[in-house]
Amino acid sequence: MRLINTSTLVLETFGEAVPSYAILSHRWNDVEVSFQDLQDGRGKSMAGYSKIQRCCAQAQSDGWKYVWIDSCCIDKTSSAELSEAINSMYQWYQASQVCYAYLADVRLGKKLHRELEDSQWFTRGWTLQELLAPASVVFFDQDWVDIGTKASLGEIISEITGIEDLIDFESACVAQKMSWAANRKTTRVEDMAYCLLGLFDVNMPPLYGEGENAFIRLQLEILKTSDDESIF
Repeated sequence: MRLINTSTLVLETFGEAVPSYAILSHRWNDVEVSFQDLQDGRGKSMAGYSKIQRCCAQAQSDGWKYVWIDSCCIDKTSSAELSEAINSMYQWYQASQVCYAYLADVRLGKKLHRELEDSQWFTRGWTLQELLAPASVVFFDQDWVDIGTKASLGEIISEITGIEDLIDFESACVAQKMSWAANRKTTRVEDMAYCLLGLFDVNMPPLYGEGENAFIRLQLEILKTSDDESIF
C-alpha cells in the first residue's frame, strides 16, 4: 500500500505493517494528479496538486503522518495493481483513522443543507463506500473549512442518501443496499458494479470493456456468499 508522507508529500510504500493514516474522499475533477505525475514532479504544476497539499496539511494538523489519496496512490497503468486496489478499497477506507470528505462544490453558510443536497459528492458511485466504510468522516467545504462529521450531520446525510442508519448499515438486506446506489453515477459503466464490491464483501476482478455485464457478475458473486432472496 502506498501512502503520502504529509510532511514531504512524497509517496512511501508499505507491506503488511501499514502505519496509521488519514484518507481522502473527493469528486474527481477533469485534471487529477496521477501516480506518475507525483513521482516525476509534474504534479506540482497541476491544478489538482493544491487538493493534495491541503489534504496533507489537514492530516498533519490532526496528527497523522500519512494520507491515502486514490488519484495518486494507485498506479493505474498496472492492471494487477488496479485490480487489487478496487477489491481492497473498502477495507482501506474502513482501516483509516479518519476520512476527509472534500466537497468542492459546497461553501459553508446559512444554506448548508441545500448546498449539501446539491453536492455532486452525494451522486457518485464510489463515494457510497467512502461514506459508509470509515468509522470517522469529516466533511470540508471548497475552502477546506470543517462543515461537520458523519455523526453531527447524520440526519441531513440520511435524508440525502436514503440510508437510515449510517453506523449499523451492514445488517441491511441486499435490495436495500442496492437501492442506496440506484441514483448514483460513475464515469465508466462497469464502475457501478465495482464500487459496490466492498459493500457486499465480494472479490471480483475488474474487466473494463465488459459494460453492464459487470453488474451481472456482481449479482452472481453475491449469490455465492449470501442466501438473501431480496436480490431477486
